[in-house]
Amino acid sequence: MIAITALAVYLATGLTLGFNGDSFELECPDECDCHYFRINWVTDCSESNLTEVPYDELSLSVYILDLNENNITSLKPFPSDIKMRRLQIANNKLTRVEREAFKGLEYLIDVDFSGNNISYVDPEAFLDSRGLLNVELQDNPIGNIEGPFLISTTLQYLDISNCNLSVINPQFFENITTLTTVDLSNNPLKTLESGVFDVLTSLETLKLNDCQLSSISENLFISSVNLKSLELAGNFLTNTDWSEVLGKLTRLEYLNLRKSGITYLSEDTFSNCTNLVSLILADNELRDLDVAATLGNSVNHLELLDLSNCKILGPISGEAFANATRLKSLYLSGNPLFAPDLRDALAPLPKLEKLFLSNCGLHNLPDNFNVFDNLLELDISHNPLNNVFTRLLAPLEKLEYLNMGYSNLSYIGPDSFAKMTSMKRLVLSGNDLLSLEAGLFGNLTQLTTLELEFCGLKRPLNANAFFKNLTYTDLREIKLGGNPLVIPPAGPVFPKQLSQVTILDLSNCNITSLNIDAFQNTVNITDLNLAGNRIRSADGSLAFLERLQHLEKINLSNNNLTTIDPQVFAHNPKLHSLNLLGNPFVCDCKIAEMWDWANMIKGDLDVLIGAKSAEKDIVVKGNKKKKHLYCHYNETQLRNMSLTLNKTVPGRRPFMKPRELTYANRTWAKYVRESGCEPVVKILRPVALVAELFDFDNGFQISSGIILLAVMALTLGLASVVMTIRLLKRNNTVELDTEIKRKSR
Repeated sequence: MIAITALAVYLATGLTLGFNGDSFELECPDECDCHYFRINWVTDCSESNLTEVPYDELSLSVYILDLNENNITSLKPFPSDIKMRRLQIANNKLTRVEREAFKGLEYLIDVDFSGNNISYVDPEAFLDSRGLLNVELQDNPIGNIEGPFLISTTLQYLDISNCNLSVINPQFFENITTLTTVDLSNNPLKTLESGVFDVLTSLETLKLNDCQLSSISENLFISSVNLKSLELAGNFLTNTDWSEVLGKLTRLEYLNLRKSGITYLSEDTFSNCTNLVSLILADNELRDLDVAATLGNSVNHLELLDLSNCKILGPISGEAFANATRLKSLYLSGNPLFAPDLRDALAPLPKLEKLFLSNCGLHNLPDNFNVFDNLLELDISHNPLNNVFTRLLAPLEKLEYLNMGYSNLSYIGPDSFAKMTSMKRLVLSGNDLLSLEAGLFGNLTQLTTLELEFCGLKRPLNANAFFKNLTYTDLREIKLGGNPLVIPPAGPVFPKQLSQVTILDLSNCNITSLNIDAFQNTVNITDLNLAGNRIRSADGSLAFLERLQHLEKINLSNNNLTTIDPQVFAHNPKLHSLNLLGNPFVCDCKIAEMWDWANMIKGDLDVLIGAKSAEKDIVVKGNKKKKHLYCHYNETQLRNMSLTLNKTVPGRRPFMKPRELTYANRTWAKYVRESGCEPVVKILRPVALVAELFDFDNGFQISSGIILLAVMALTLGLASVVMTIRLLKRNNTVELDTEIKRKSR
């Protein structure tokens, strides 16, 4: 019996350690939050005010170590035999990258030093990392380098953008010739001489955006025979001979020259770029551009052409796109256009699928839309259109996306969309509509998304705008954000025709409360956005959730919530995403209850957005500054917290070292640990309390009640083991091979 009881205590202790989101199987530093991402052990020490790496407390099996947003100034050697694959130490205060710190890191694949004060990188820093694929060093004052930059026979991705490099010496890439992607953007290079990229024969993607380039050698890319994607946006390349520079790039598929100071392009500019699929020339002053002559006969594969905001003065001729008949996407937004010229120029493009004419000063539209049998997307937003143009759009019966936003419309006739029966997404945002005509959306039976943001609407949606007694089964998403909606104090907000809506955006609508029956006619909502309103933590303020039993995601960020009880989600069993960021929460035990609800009842802390690292936080060049859930202590709490901080509470991972609270704002993860709030998940509460019933220091006496509780703990412990095995099996089915994924990039 003693053995059984001891096992029960062990299982109970192990189980209770999971209440604050940490697995008890592997080590986790005091100031960090640890969890599995798929099957990989993540140690998240971001935003923890660390001044050094907690080397002694790291698990040797850590896969991802996140040290972003701390005050670390230097690195020492990591423990021997550590199997770390990704090190994230962005936005700290590092000044040097020394080889000594990375000795023995044989498994390292990705390293992120972005946003530090690094001025020196040892070329041999990663000699032991024989599988290194990705290095991020952007946003550091590295300055000019003499000789080779790094030594690696496997490195594929290097980001050294915004590193104050003014010169790239000829030996810079000498020992990293396997690179396939290089980002040198935002460095004051000004000029690039030939030979710089000659050793990078495997290079496929090169980014040189915003480098203050005024000249580049005509032979710069002479050895870049495999280059497929080239970005030179945001430079001053007015006098560049583009036909020479691009002459050897016969495999080039994507070229971005946006805002590069180009004022003239010769007729043979793209003559050798016969595989070009996407060409972006937007935001250049190509006032006298002869589109037909520039495109020539060599752009037979061109599918995307962006001439937005090029200030083209002359009329676009009827032959402009005669040699680019495969065009599927054409961007002409921001150029002064006239309907008759546009009609002739677009005539040779029957395969056109996307046409963007936003902000072109159009008062009316070309009258030959009947030739665009394949047109699926049309953007005519931000034009001073008058209200008499409906008949010109009528032939577009296959149109699936129409954007008429911000077009100074005050009235849209009831027959405007009568023939557009294929319409799936309609954008009318930014027009001062005030009200919607009866039957306006009547024939749009295949509509899936309706956007009416910032339209001055006070009524959410009028039932008269839809056919009576018809349920719009395909209409699943409605965006009404930014309207000064007046929510009725009782009864449903939306008509029955919208009963199949699943995604509803009511953000920034000045909503202070929603009555319990607000969504009575829209009970199928799965994704509800209420961000940026004024909802408070009053009794019954979230009672409307009772109707939404299919709810999967809800955004309550940036409201006025100071506390929240998990019981309000009792009627939402499918809920798997809850966004509470940006609310002025007070640190109290309701936060611990929410944490336990997500962790133990829902079975995944990811339910709480900002509770732990998300997938976007652990990808190459990901979001460096995560958004965390915060609460704040008041002054009285701060004065009384010193004793509570070091109290060991069953169900919370204990601190290994004494510590003291020094500031009021806390992440939920840290608050739950230091709060002294006991786990209150009712079904597991007996397990969490078993450890308290045993006093090993004062003798080991067992009563029948204790034995009963021990048996209960053993039963629940075995159940937990079974659940864990099932969870691991499920994780294995969705496991992605990280190394292969990195290499594929």
